[in-house]
Amino acid sequence: MTDKALRNKRILAIVSVVVVVALVSALALLIWKGFENNISTPEGFKEYIEGFGWKGYLVAVGIQMLQVVVALIPGEVVEIGAGCAFGWLGGTLICLAGVTIASSVVFLLTKRIGIKMVELFVDPAKIDSLKFLNSEKKLKLTVFLLFFIPGTPKDLITYFVGLTRIKLSEFLAISLVARIPSVLSSAIVGHNVIEENYMTSIIVFGVTALVSLAGILIYNKMLSRKQRKTESN
Repeated sequence: MTDKALRNKRILAIVSVVVVVALVSALALLIWKGFENNISTPEGFKEYIEGFGWKGYLVAVGIQMLQVVVALIPGEVVEIGAGCAFGWLGGTLICLAGVTIASSVVFLLTKRIGIKMVELFVDPAKIDSLKFLNSEKKLKLTVFLLFFIPGTPKDLITYFVGLTRIKLSEFLAISLVARIPSVLSSAIVGHNVIEENYMTSIIVFGVTALVSLAGILIYNKMLSRKQRKTESN
């Protein structure tokens, strides 16, 4: 690659990063202003979304997209809110739609820009903990397990997967199928809260919390084993 081509590539990368950060910041500010007085209760959230009419579906998809891009926002909160506003099935489908769009954008930008893109949104320590994916022989199976196990930082992993050899179509197919149980359970909780079926919500939430705790323990154990294996090689 010539010096001119390399310089143009760097300029394009910088511009892309600036645009992404600006768009995410503007969207976050817009959504936060709308949420300030409406996010305190499930009923308030439902009324807020319904106030947009049919555009409420687009707003909900946008919120889910923002949650994936700004990986520190808890996904369960958005998924429960979607279940409140659209029911368990509608909430699940809307969340998966938002996840698909946002994951594709993050994946492609990471492929294009590289590690600098990841460093904007992910803590360096988290990046180091996921570096084993680059040399993972069973990459597709590992990605599926990371997205299937409750409690794993799925949106952080989305950023790093773009640095691996996996293709976008493969990543979307694997991650979306693996996400369904987690998204569905959160949407069911939200739907039952708005229907005042509190006992059902408590049971589903409790089971999900226990499974998530087990998932976190499995995830941490997996990372420790992978890191020890990497250090020994």
